[in-house]
Amino acid sequence: MKFYNTLTRTKQEFVPVKEGVVSMYVCGPTVYNLIHIGNARPMIVFDTARRYMEYKGYKVNYVSNFTDVDDKIINKANEEGVSSEEISARYIKECRKDMAAMNVKPATVHPQATQEIDGMIHMIQKLIDKGYAYNVNGTVYFRTRKDEQYGKLSHKNLDDLRSGNRELKVTGEEQKEDPLDFVLWKPKKPGEPYWDSPWSQGRPGWHIECSVMSKRYLGETIDIHAGGEDLVFPHHENEIAQSECSNGVPFANYWLHNAFLNIDNRKMSKSLGNFKTVREISEHYDLQVLRFFMLSAHYRSPLNFSADIMDSAKNSLERIRTAVSTLSDRAANASVQELTAEEAAKLEEMKKFRAAFEEAMDDDLNTADALAAVFDLVRFANIEVTGDSSAAFAGKVKEEICSLCDILGLIAEVKEESLDETIEAKIAERQAARKARDFARADAIRSELLEMGIILEDTREGVKWKRA
Repeated sequence: MKFYNTLTRTKQEFVPVKEGVVSMYVCGPTVYNLIHIGNARPMIVFDTARRYMEYKGYKVNYVSNFTDVDDKIINKANEEGVSSEEISARYIKECRKDMAAMNVKPATVHPQATQEIDGMIHMIQKLIDKGYAYNVNGTVYFRTRKDEQYGKLSHKNLDDLRSGNRELKVTGEEQKEDPLDFVLWKPKKPGEPYWDSPWSQGRPGWHIECSVMSKRYLGETIDIHAGGEDLVFPHHENEIAQSECSNGVPFANYWLHNAFLNIDNRKMSKSLGNFKTVREISEHYDLQVLRFFMLSAHYRSPLNFSADIMDSAKNSLERIRTAVSTLSDRAANASVQELTAEEAAKLEEMKKFRAAFEEAMDDDLNTADALAAVFDLVRFANIEVTGDSSAAFAGKVKEEICSLCDILGLIAEVKEESLDETIEAKIAERQAARKARDFARADAIRSELLEMGIILEDTREGVKWKRA
């Protein structure tokens, strides 16, 4: 299994620090509002990475934080006249709902920044003691010039960055020794939440949070650190600097970053009016469709969201689910139960699809090619499993499709809902009309059901329905 490592800019064979165990940290959202579909991409992508590593036999210790102290949270709280704690608690709860709807597994631990303040104060003091940080009137800064490896993740020329940031000297940050020095601790402002520290009553900077939570729950050197590509600089660069200067060992061996998500070929932003939350998407689509859409491209490729592309994703997912439903019917109605010799040979042939799936996933989580292998398997199912197939053969093929989809977090088999009595009565009336060859009435009932959001399909196995 190989990953593209942002640190080395190469694909590297994955070798964990501890055999059979993976330590993985994924930067989570700042909880001041409902999560948007930009937040959803790393959630889905790295949940899929976790699922695949678990499939490969690894025990994955997966940590993803909630940033629950931040200017945006404080501003939202002030707007509503409530506490920051109330805002963060509300949106953590809502975030968990959306994650569950996208079939994102809960992390091993979801730490919250406000619960880790003591660890942050301890790490900041250690950095001061080692000469990597300094206190100016209650604000503690990290001294980037002292870290000779600063910039190794983003591969930026620091002299150029410093030259480009000279204007910072006149923006109220003239107390910095260097324009690229960043905040580890800042004094409180009126009305802000704060904690006592040796330097001032205040709160931590954003970057220190992840360094401390990663160390506490995963150790000083972890296998994988992941997040969106917008975090490479400065957030992840700063995490490396403060962690390695404090701990004296490498911070993370593999850095994985997903590419940006655009809306109708434009960057998502509130000012453009194209800002979309996951909750809004759920009003129009099953969030399994959103998950399918996210996995239809390689995670390091830019991805464009549009209604047309989502409709295409919906249709593609429906193809898989229709194949699985047909296989269920064929297994249930088969006249032969046991596998034939010819079918056993076909099952051996079917193994090539799983091999292609694994080859794609082993190559830097190529979910697009993995999905192509799933569709090859669906085509195989549609051709090879017929009304004359055994129940065992239909069942095995169905099981294989569901198994590969499950690794991707896609639910291929949808359990039928119970319909209310009115709809059931209409379906029964239509069946009676068809039997009596009153096709005009049968068509009228089909139209009535469609208006009620029920689509009927007449198959060899009988009438089937699905919601529009």
